[in-house]
Amino acid sequence: MAGTSKGEHRIGLLNGIAAYGMWGLVPLFWPLLKPAGAMEILAHRMVWSLVFVAVALVFTRRWAWAGQLLRQPRRLALIAVAAAVITVNWGVYIWAVNSGHVVEASLGYFINPLMTIALGVLLLKERLRPVQWAAVAVGFAAVVVLTVGYGQPPWISLCLAVSFATYGLVKKKVNLGGVESLAAETAIQFLPALAYLIWLSTQGDLTFATDGPGHAVLLASTGIVTALPLVCFGAAAIRVPLSTLGLLQYLAPVFQFLLGILYFHEAMPPERWAGFALVWLALILLTWDAMRSAHRARVVAMSRRTEPAAVTVDV
Repeated sequence: MAGTSKGEHRIGLLNGIAAYGMWGLVPLFWPLLKPAGAMEILAHRMVWSLVFVAVALVFTRRWAWAGQLLRQPRRLALIAVAAAVITVNWGVYIWAVNSGHVVEASLGYFINPLMTIALGVLLLKERLRPVQWAAVAVGFAAVVVLTVGYGQPPWISLCLAVSFATYGLVKKKVNLGGVESLAAETAIQFLPALAYLIWLSTQGDLTFATDGPGHAVLLASTGIVTALPLVCFGAAAIRVPLSTLGLLQYLAPVFQFLLGILYFHEAMPPERWAGFALVWLALILLTWDAMRSAHRARVVAMSRRTEPAAVTVDV
């Protein structure tokens, strides 16, 4: 039994690394889709993602959730909000990568855990521990430093962080599996995206039909690029602890950051290094606090299991 558990954990870990690794390396993919613009790439991503997940759901015969969802207007409304927010996130990210802002995009995903905490405080009235407050304060200081360095707030990073944190919050409320959620969201995105592609075609600006079969295949593969990491993430989520997934999530922005510097040769002036250093310090504080809390919870759980059962004596 222990061997099976270890094997499952290993499979989950490999799937987690694969998921976050693919998300981290995806900046290498979007430039391959030029001369398509960010909006055309975004529209293709919506259309082909639905096609890909629909085929996957047909093979796995997982359709029961769709009927249940259609009978729940509140969850449908939340799915629509999630679709709108992730559309913004995808569009900004594709534009950022293809416009030479990979490092700034990576910063958005470094900031994301801090933004998630901030939304929890503002919207859910969650109470923070002192270390979490310190991490948020350091993160805010990082944004100030970067704002001074850029001469303006790091809008790309903030937009990505806010949109993805909001997306995570909404998905938590919806409580739907990763592939199922993507199918529902892209079903909402599908018609507007398809209409945009048809309009581009009428204007003679649709590169899908004019830049050869190789380009068309690459645009169609945006569905696989979107859905495959989600499949791997789903396989990891049921096999490894959330604390492990929490650590693995940093792989994606680390890879993006390294690609921005080493592959795309983006500039890193001293003020940008200072801002990133503060963000990393905030994340170290958050990770340390989360690991400490998880350890305390395990100790409490073990002590409860080992407490002797109460003995009652009838007199």
